[in-house]
Amino acid sequence: MKILSVNAGSSSLKFQLFEMPEENVLISGVFERIGIDGSFYTIKLNGEKTKKECVLKNHEDAVKVLIDELVSNKVIKSLDEIEGVGHRLVHGGEKYSESVIIDDEVVKTVEELSPLAPLHNPANLMGVKAFQTKIPSAKQVGCFDTAFHQTMKEDRYLYAVPYEWYTKYGIRKYGFHGMSHRYVSERANELLDKNYTSVIVCHLGNGGSISAIRDGRCVDTTMGFTPNAGIVMGSRSGDIDYSIIPYLMNKTGKTVEEIDTDLNKASGMLGISGVSSDFRDIDEAIAKKNHQAILAHYLYVNSIVNYVARFYVELGGCDAICFTAGVGENAPHVRRMVLDRLSCLGIKIDKQANEEIRFGKEGLITKEDSSVPCYVIPTNEELMIARDTYNLIK
Repeated sequence: MKILSVNAGSSSLKFQLFEMPEENVLISGVFERIGIDGSFYTIKLNGEKTKKECVLKNHEDAVKVLIDELVSNKVIKSLDEIEGVGHRLVHGGEKYSESVIIDDEVVKTVEELSPLAPLHNPANLMGVKAFQTKIPSAKQVGCFDTAFHQTMKEDRYLYAVPYEWYTKYGIRKYGFHGMSHRYVSERANELLDKNYTSVIVCHLGNGGSISAIRDGRCVDTTMGFTPNAGIVMGSRSGDIDYSIIPYLMNKTGKTVEEIDTDLNKASGMLGISGVSSDFRDIDEAIAKKNHQAILAHYLYVNSIVNYVARFYVELGGCDAICFTAGVGENAPHVRRMVLDRLSCLGIKIDKQANEEIRFGKEGLITKEDSSVPCYVIPTNEELMIARDTYNLIK
């Protein structure tokens, strides 16, 4: 059975076509700058990448080109071969604790939740509607970023604010990156050869979150009502004292919307370093002894260590700590600094393994006598989407 995994952004569309249940990737790619001048797409087929420029006015244009590529490359003979399309949907609120087949009610609910994820839910729905139009015979499945975290208990997801804020307005911790945390924790169980484990997953990219997971269920996570909470990120502040917001409004005359934009797009590593939100650019600045870049790096590591230590206590110890996503998979120096700070727990890093395991490699980066084994596990959200889609429609 052929299953298409889709991740639609406001101006992008990523995809992978799987043969299920074998989980073989037949073709993958990404469409960028949709609705913007200079749009293009990249296709990866049989290990070779091809980049092409084309006019993409909207997501329907991207889907049409995608289908043309599938047929012209003889990946499929007809659209009927694609039996399911799985979509990453960022926010499912409290309603969805697992993936679901998309119907009118699901679309309506995702639209109603758009104020909680204004940059993501509307864009995700663009992808859904485009595929409903172009591949009407396929079942459409919604896979929610928030679903995995719905196992948190009230004392973990509620804020100490007036209770009616929760009952009337849905103010609570939701958590994000759920598909990634779920994939990595399941893979960790396979590596540990155990079903019942306590695992800490560090999803470290331009956006980042950490989760405490017991027996495959989320106990706690760092992102909250929005993805801006938790650790320091590329351009997001992470946790701050909320009183900063009204103080700055009075001092600068900025609106709450402008400060919200600053906290989401001009803070984090970008805000402290003054260089970039891209960790590679910051690393180059660190090599040139740039004080602010060095400071940003320390703030970043501090925030990770604080949450890993907290979750270690919250879980009563853990069976593994896992690093994933762009920084987690490819920045050995970040992993080294984090684990060195956690050495008081008996964690012993294997420096050679830590340096070697990157760029898509999976493996153990601690010594045999380390109190907690630590792994690098490349995430695969698209595969999780394909699995859920296959299981729902098979």
